[in-house]
Amino acid sequence: MSPPVRRGLIIFLVGLAFILGAFSFDYLWNQTGSAGGVVGVSIGGPFTLTDQNGVLRHDNDFRGKLMLVYFGYTYCPDACPAALNTMTAALDKLGATADAVQPIFITVDPARDTPAQMKAYAANFTPRLVALTGTPTEIAAAAKAYRVYFQKVKGSGPDDYSMDHSAFIYLMGRDGKYLAHFGPEVSADQMAAAIKKYL
Repeated sequence: MSPPVRRGLIIFLVGLAFILGAFSFDYLWNQTGSAGGVVGVSIGGPFTLTDQNGVLRHDNDFRGKLMLVYFGYTYCPDACPAALNTMTAALDKLGATADAVQPIFITVDPARDTPAQMKAYAANFTPRLVALTGTPTEIAAAAKAYRVYFQKVKGSGPDDYSMDHSAFIYLMGRDGKYLAHFGPEVSADQMAAAIKKYL
């Protein structure tokens, strides 16, 4: 086999492996088991954080309700307000049955997102929203439980930075276990319809 042919075959095989790997990841991420969890992936878990009123909150406080959980930060320019607006609109579409759903916003930027900052920000969305912050260790533990990626991206100064973070909204069951997730492209109608299945 000539060197150019060998090189072409290697490039083809590497590309094929990459494509198959991407498809496999997408398949596993989007598949749900009979109990509603992602196959082979555990999402959700205990947390202890502080809400926008300075009250210590635990994941067990929300048992008996469905939870819509989103990780972001108040200085987020677009993805976070869009996600929280979609959550708000979906709950509005559910009417009185939305009382059975607890929307939760957890910051990935605890240095800037104090309880007071979270309270001011949460006021822009549904009054049902519980906005949670905490120490960097507490936030990291909650993010790890929900398989959430986040990382600080430096700007021009120490206080000028943004946060890269995953942008899924998780629907959790009344027992705190994963039911479904929504990507940034989901509409309020689609979210409301998915939630209705579990009410």
